[in-house]
Amino acid sequence: MQRALLSTRATLVLLIGMLTGIGAGLLAAAGGVHLAQCVLYGAGAFSVGVPLVNQLVASSEEPVEDEHVS
Repeated sequence: MQRALLSTRATLVLLIGMLTGIGAGLLAAAGGVHLAQCVLYGAGAFSVGVPLVNQLVASSEEPVEDEHVS
């Protein structure tokens, strides 16, 4: 049996990042921006969205720490 190329978590993070980039590009296009700028806006949103989503989606391998103020 072959292992998957990407884990489910990595696939989810990249998919949400890709959808974020596409959404930003489409919003820029709807605003009347040139195509090249739309692509750059989408790439920028992707590059910001992936680390953000990566922090939001907790890994099942890392223990969750409780942050209680004493």
